[in-house]
Parts: sequence; structure tokens; C-alpha cells
Amino acid sequence: MLKRKILHDLLVWKQNPERLCLLVKGARQVGKTFIIRRFAEENYKYFVEINFVENPAYSTIFNGDMDVETLIKQISLRVPRVELVPGETLIFLDEIQLCPRARAALKFLASDKRFDVIASGSMLGINYEDVPSYPVGYVDQLEMHSLDFEEFLWANGIQSSSIADIKDYFDNHETVPLAMHERMMELFKEYIIVGGMPRVVQSFVTSHNFATVLRLQKGIIADYTDDIAKYAKGAEKTKARACFLSIPKHLSKDYKKFQYSLVEKGGTSRKFGGSLMWLYDAGIINFCHNLAAPELPLEGNAKSDTFKVYMRDTGLLMAMLEDGSQEDIIDGNLGIYKGAIYENIIADIFTKSGKKLYYYEKNNKIEIDFFIRRNKAATAVEVKSADNTKSKSLNALMQHYGVKYGIKLSSKNIGKTENVESFPLYMAMFL
Repeated sequence: MLKRKILHDLLVWKQNPERLCLLVKGARQVGKTFIIRRFAEENYKYFVEINFVENPAYSTIFNGDMDVETLIKQISLRVPRVELVPGETLIFLDEIQLCPRARAALKFLASDKRFDVIASGSMLGINYEDVPSYPVGYVDQLEMHSLDFEEFLWANGIQSSSIADIKDYFDNHETVPLAMHERMMELFKEYIIVGGMPRVVQSFVTSHNFATVLRLQKGIIADYTDDIAKYAKGAEKTKARACFLSIPKHLSKDYKKFQYSLVEKGGTSRKFGGSLMWLYDAGIINFCHNLAAPELPLEGNAKSDTFKVYMRDTGLLMAMLEDGSQEDIIDGNLGIYKGAIYENIIADIFTKSGKKLYYYEKNNKIEIDFFIRRNKAATAVEVKSADNTKSKSLNALMQHYGVKYGIKLSSKNIGKTENVESFPLYMAMFL
């Protein structure tokens, strides 16, 4: 059974005496339903699951009056073997995006406080105009991702104490012992290929069969394209699918700014901008915005119309490439494209740790992969896939643009020169 950090977040929510209803959002197949069932099993005497995918007829529960007494009667009538005991029951509304009136009912359930309520869904397809009395101020939200690198390590039998030891090397800026470093780099490359989708990770740690991993990932990608066909409206279906399929092509360029012309010849922001936002809202992609100036505040300096796009799960990006790419990552034979893969995995790690993504590019001459706020300073982060870790852009930035601190992430061990720290790629989770 995979250990997930979100269980702690759910417990913090339950322990809050002023808790509201909780909405757990995330892309398809990141494990929302499984983890909420597990949380209910460990923390509640009674559990009521209303799944709008498995039983669309449950939507009729919310067709009438939405006062809580009426809802209790409807749930008792329509859900088999249900027990609704105040203070001891969790009501779980799964795939709530399929029932807009259930979303509205959260307001009344939150005010009543007799039952804890968790809803989950990707939020695709919700037409907010169809939600009567939208429950602003009555719902807390959690976003759930696929497994992060630390959770992947746990799944592979790496103990928390071993991860703490590696964190000590990071904090003290001491060289990681060679055997430990090589094992961590091996696991990091496996994480690039496998990604964090729970079903895929579970299959990998059970069988270590990369062929099965690829088959499962391709199935998820097919599900994503099916979601586009199901939830996107009208012409948005074709445009969102075209944007999705263009992502590997965008990452293959030295200059990775998203260009609508790569989606379609003559493509424009006006035509495809909404489609990209659709993919972002679906939990499929991340935006990394260019900075007007490499300084704090990062969000205040971000350009809304200049950005890179990364896949949220790097394993799925790998599965979108041709067969054999997985072996190439292990063997280091992907050439220039390896840099794109390594950038994507760092973007994925940063996002899962709660960071927004920023980069800096100036006149096609200087490009810094990422910028983060670290130790109260704007810090440049360069991701290096090759053995040569020299960076003309980072040197120029620090000499002429007032940036004082830099970080290089590569396959090499810990090091430092002046104001530039070097860390192994797997230590990105500690930044």
C-alpha cells in the first residue's frame, strides 16, 4: 500500500473544529478516491460514498430541496445500507463535477455540521452557471498530485531515516557517499520513467517491468484524450487535444517558450489560449512564466503572455515519446532531449512542493531554467543533463543583472564555487 502525504493533510482538516466541507481536486488517476476511502476507514465509524460515475442516478438525491433534512432522507432512501450518525459519519461525494447541484449542497452541509463531507473531482466539465448558490466560503480545498519523489522513494522501500540522512548532507553541504549517491541517481532516473501515477508506481515496485509501466501510462494518456472529448466543449475539443499532443514537440526546442505556431501553423493565443488553460485546470500541465526582471517578487515580475509548458507527470511525458526512450534515459542516450526531460522533472518536483514556476530569458542569449525564492533572495536554478555543468547564462546573469545566488542541479555530487551551489538532481526535493 502506497504511503501518501495527503493523509496527513486530511487528518489536519478533520482535527480543525471549524472545518468546512473539503474539496479534493486533482487530475484523473492520481488516487483521490482510494486515499479518501482509506482515510474514512481509519478515522470514521460510518462512511457513505456517493459516486456519480458508478451510479449516475445518485444525482437525483440533489434534484429537490437542498435543506439537510431533505438530503438525509434522500440519501437514506437511495444509498443501500447507509448509516448517518451525527459526529461519526463521513459523506464522500466522488466525481462531484458530474453533479453541479451537489456542489451547491456543500453550503448547506457545511452550515449544518452534523456530518463531515469530502468531495472529490477533477473539476472538468463544471459549468459554474449551472451551480445554484455557489458555496463560496463554505469549502476548503486540497490539490492532490501524483506521487512526489519522496513518496516514490518510500514506495521503493527507502526509509524516512535514509532520506533524512541525505537531507543532512544537503543541509551541511557535505559530499554524499558514492554508493548512496549512485543509488539515489538510479532511483531518480527510474522516477523520471515511471512518474508518480499510483497504479503505475504500484505495478513498478511489484514487478519492475518497464513494459507494463509503459502500457499503463499509455492507457492514462488515452484516458486524458477521452476526457478532452468528453468535457471540452465544441471546437475546444480539437484545440485542447492539439495543444496536449504538441507538448513533447515544444520541449524538444532549445528555446522552449510555448509557441502557438507549433500547435498549428498560424496559431495564435486568441485561438489556443483557452485550450491551454483547460489542460491546466485538468491537472495535466504546468505553466512556467518568464520574468520581466530576475528579482523579487517573482510573481510580480512574471509575464502572463510568455511561458513554457511542462507535463505535470514526467512519466506520462516519457510515454508520449517513441518506444525506447525509457531505456535511453537509463543509458544516457537521449542527446539534447535529455535536457528537456530533466527540466520537466524538476518542474514537477517544484510544483508538488508548492512552488510556482518561473524562468528568465533575455534576447535569446540568456536563459535560466528556473527561479525560486530561497533565503529571501531571487535564486537562479540551472538544470544540467550533461557532465559539463558550466553555464554561460548563469555567469552573465550574476555579473551583469544583480543576481547574487545560483544553484546547479546535475548528476554530480555536492559542490560550491563562490555564490553558486551544486547539488545532485535528486536533492531538488529539499529546495
